[in-house]
Amino acid sequence: MVKKNHIDIISMGCSKNLIDSERLIKQLAAKGYEVSHDPEEPHGEFVVVNTCGFIADAKEESIQTILELGDRKNDGEIGKLVVMGCLSQRYMDELKEEIPEVDIWYGKFDWKDFISQLPDRKSAVEKPKVWERTLTTPPHSAYLKISEGCNRFCAFCAIPIITGRHTSRPIEEILEETRQLVKEGVKEFNVIAQDLSSYGTDLYGRHALAELIDRMADIEGVEWIRLHYAYPSDFPMDILDVMARRENVCNYLDIALQHISDPVLHNMRRHIDKEETLRLLDTIREKVPGIRIRTTLMTGFPGEGEKEFEELVDFVKTQRFDRMGAFAYCEEDDTFAAKNLDDSIPDEVKQERLDKIMAVQEQIALELNEELVGTTQRVLIDRIDGDKAYGRTQYDSPEVDPEVIIDNADLAPGEFVDVKITEAYPFELIGEIVEK
Repeated sequence: MVKKNHIDIISMGCSKNLIDSERLIKQLAAKGYEVSHDPEEPHGEFVVVNTCGFIADAKEESIQTILELGDRKNDGEIGKLVVMGCLSQRYMDELKEEIPEVDIWYGKFDWKDFISQLPDRKSAVEKPKVWERTLTTPPHSAYLKISEGCNRFCAFCAIPIITGRHTSRPIEEILEETRQLVKEGVKEFNVIAQDLSSYGTDLYGRHALAELIDRMADIEGVEWIRLHYAYPSDFPMDILDVMARRENVCNYLDIALQHISDPVLHNMRRHIDKEETLRLLDTIREKVPGIRIRTTLMTGFPGEGEKEFEELVDFVKTQRFDRMGAFAYCEEDDTFAAKNLDDSIPDEVKQERLDKIMAVQEQIALELNEELVGTTQRVLIDRIDGDKAYGRTQYDSPEVDPEVIIDNADLAPGEFVDVKITEAYPFELIGEIVEK
């Protein structure tokens, strides 16, 4: 049965998409609708799919979800089907023809029209501010998006095509949101953007990331600030001083490097070479002792022969990244690479290289985790499952990094505890509570 006055929202893709869904939930609730996020069995009067259009697998997953919901609509299990987000921003005309079951289409930015077109289901209440949202993450942890878009135009990347030019949010607005989230119980802030390094350059004519993070760290109740998705070229060096000086700014940096071979970096249009990359990594580690670096690499990009790939493997072995993800290159529509470069490396070779480099990283991850055995780490508890508690150190971001598993000694989500690490595996740690 379709639930009247009920709206289901299904979020696909990244944490930046998730924030848009959280803002939508807040706005709909203010109009008097009951809203569910990622329900197992959607039955809403409206079902909204917030799509991802970044890479082929994500696009396929979004399309499959829409098709399955179209079947549920035809069977009378849901009401109207609404699609928004990156995929529809990029391919709306084609999708409208191919999936007529969808009732309403929005892109990545005009979804706010959906709110204005819905009738109020209760008497008028104060309208939420544009940045206000209903968290779908654990109540002690939140993503905080500080800008949208990207001006880098890397050869392989469709993000500028989807999101447009880099646009920073004002510092004061971000600080206001941070204070409000602290009032709601948030202790951990995972700061995100498509290009963290460029924050402020459009709005203030200068890098402003360091100022923003320094002022966020001043807010009482902000326990952890973690930085995600920096760009290596034109990196804001002054953020390193803030990280080294402020105890509640985690010694963690997510910076996507993609490759290390100069011919491949040139083809990728990354605006940085090998020597500059190595110098940057040395400076980061020198300025912030003990920092954990997460990066993302790519195999099989045009120009990557065996020599260039082995150079990448050597880079991983010598740098010993604390956290690393990788993916095989897949041509994206309308990008520079798709239009101008020959994607001639066979898919099986790309995958073989990906498997090899991730096997190297798995061994490195194990060795680095083993170095933590016997140490005491401050751990934020995320969840309780049976007789086990699962948490993370400051060096671990939600969903993508290792968890610390401990016996549940009357712990609660959102609690900080000191944990002695007793066992280590590539992607998880085992520990026990340190008695005070």
